[in-house]
Amino acid sequence: MQQTDETGSLHETVLLVDDEDHILATSSLCLRASGITRIETLNDSREVLPLLERQPIAAIVLDLHMPQLSGKELLPKIVHDYPQTPVILMTASDDIQTVVSCMKAGAFDYLVKPVESSQLVSQVRKALEIRGLSSELALLKQRLLTDNLENPKVFASIVTSDKAMRAIFQYVEVVARTRQPITITGETGVGKELIARAIHTLSGTTGSYVPVNIAGLDDNMFSDTLFGHRKGAFTGADQAREGLIEKAAGGTLFLDEIGDLNEASQVKLLRLLQEREYYPVGSDLLKKSDARIVLATNHDLQEMLAAGTFRKDLYYRLFAHRIHIPPLRERVDDIPLLLDHFLGTAAASLDKKKPTPPPELAVMLGLYHFPGNVREIEGLVFDAVARHTSGIISMESFRAVIGDQRPQTLAMSSSVTDESKPLIEHFGHFPTLTEVEAYMIDEAMELAQGNQGLAAKMLGIGRQTLNKRLRKVVTERE
Repeated sequence: MQQTDETGSLHETVLLVDDEDHILATSSLCLRASGITRIETLNDSREVLPLLERQPIAAIVLDLHMPQLSGKELLPKIVHDYPQTPVILMTASDDIQTVVSCMKAGAFDYLVKPVESSQLVSQVRKALEIRGLSSELALLKQRLLTDNLENPKVFASIVTSDKAMRAIFQYVEVVARTRQPITITGETGVGKELIARAIHTLSGTTGSYVPVNIAGLDDNMFSDTLFGHRKGAFTGADQAREGLIEKAAGGTLFLDEIGDLNEASQVKLLRLLQEREYYPVGSDLLKKSDARIVLATNHDLQEMLAAGTFRKDLYYRLFAHRIHIPPLRERVDDIPLLLDHFLGTAAASLDKKKPTPPPELAVMLGLYHFPGNVREIEGLVFDAVARHTSGIISMESFRAVIGDQRPQTLAMSSSVTDESKPLIEHFGHFPTLTEVEAYMIDEAMELAQGNQGLAAKMLGIGRQTLNKRLRKVVTERE
């Protein structure tokens, strides 16, 4: 038995089984050249089942006719005991009855000897993709059913209590080790790179994390930045230079703003994702890449697809795994957390004591739509802390940028126009405490646009207390 040197994940190991050593050698070399580098080889079929008991195997290429124990005898045992592991059969005869029999027994596919290199690579890649998707689905079901995070520390830099964000973290834990590209979408400033860094940390790769913003790069700059160039490739290329894809070998390449790529660059990116190969500028020497690729964009790729500015084949290749990060306005419960977090980090960076925010600040921020998302609130807080001298932080710097959100909301609510009237005039009699409480709760919920967290802050009570009182008000009105 021989194990090749590799950089891939343990769960992506491919097992080659054949009694002819030269076939094992050529098949292994062919797969390694295509970027499938973790390979086990066996020339004795009796060792297959003991090996499967010792370690996980992602896919098996099995010769049908071997001495001692044939592939035909092994196949049903593997399918029964390891149903998630696809088995590709190799046979010297193209007998249709044998092929049909093996496919009915559970074979993933079959290849007829002599096998062309492209066919072998294609079938193994398909088998690995199927195995990967099956494993991811099982893990995702487990995460969602248990609502657990195995690596919460990895996401510590992302300040949130939002359920949708937690579901994203669970999904990231499941897909982080896949070899398929992962595309992160979301508006500017939502934290796409933080998710990309978390994917890299969880991926188990040993190489570097290499981020690059490709917005504004023409095709020549895109090719040179990613793929490098050979000496003399163009005027001024006095020496060869490796591209960022090479620096990310064994690690993660993060390509931000892929929606800005022109068509020529899209073709090159597609080849890199699909074949894991590229040409340095000015070179006819094909290079292979084992870098994990994560991509991001704030564009709507479906709209670009419809407009004909984004290639269909690239679009479908990108969406093997997609993570969409919701904008801050859809997770307003995170605003008080982010406010507190950035007050602390801003004060520390400016060597100041952490200031105290007025209670109405979180409410005002919660009513703002934040087009710049988390990055915008970070900038607002840092600017306010820089201007701050002592005591409670002023709201003026916030109002200067976002305006006073409360009057605008009040103007939208006809029921609030009575706010300045005496209570007796409003109720038609001197109200009871219960009536006033119900009125205040209604007004707070109206101002907070139905968000209980913000309404509770306006009322100066906890969210659970507000929830109980809301139920009480509903019960009394019924």
